[in-house]
Amino acid sequence: MFESYIGKRSTPTRNVVERGAVRKFAEAIGDTHPLYVDEDTGKSSSYGGNIAPPTFPRVFDYGSIEGFQLPNVGLIHGEQSFHYERPLKVGERIQCFSEVKDYYEREGTGGKLGFLVIEDVGEDSGGKRIFTSQAIVIITEEVRKRLSK
Repeated sequence: MFESYIGKRSTPTRNVVERGAVRKFAEAIGDTHPLYVDEDTGKSSSYGGNIAPPTFPRVFDYGSIEGFQLPNVGLIHGEQSFHYERPLKVGERIQCFSEVKDYYEREGTGGKLGFLVIEDVGEDSGGKRIFTSQAIVIITEEVRKRLSK
């Protein structure tokens, strides 16, 4: 179903690690660690400023892959992992893109399930990778049928 998209990438999109957004995100996840929200703590840390929580990249815009569209309902968030080369620093500008890494299907008790593997990447202005996030989206039989129409 999505095999033709494997290896396709979105056009990189610029994002800013905004202080207010980091604060709201930290509050929403219930982790207001001073490294995320207190400017004095950030300045005196080894990072020289505040950093974002590890799952913060979920709020970034990764652009779109031409012709690739998932429905807004009916998908199952199967798994997600984050790998960092270094922390995201509040105030920095980064380029983000997504790539479809894999798609496979397996039989489940409710019919055939699709497993879509998507990688999100954030790079600094020099093109050096900061983080990679990989998510597996599970597409149920019902959603697969709707998409096939």
